Amino acid sequence: MIRHIVALRFRPGTPDRVKQGLYDDLAALSGHIDGILDFKSFRNVSVETPLVRGFNDLFWFDLRDEVARDAYLADPAHQAVGARILAETDGGAEGIFVADIRL
Repeated sequence: MIRHIVALRFRPGTPDRVKQGLYDDLAALSGHIDGILDFKSFRNVSVETPLVRGFNDLFWFDLRDEVARDAYLADPAHQAVGARILAETDGGAEGIFVADIRL
């Protein structure tokens, strides 16, 4: 299984309703892309503020394997949500951190 973890540094003032709309659209990919096992979104509650560097929002997908991960990455619906996320992050791609781990 692959856990695809994404940490986000949203632009200051990004409304919670916008963030939730993005997470809702990401969650909807579970019924659209074969191999997605789970989706979760979280608020970073770490007190290590200097190390957090503004990455206060996170989500992850659990995917069956690398094939499912690659299908997710190439999917047009995912790419559309990703473009909207990119537009809302502080510094564009600088406001996004991605890690894939094998569980």
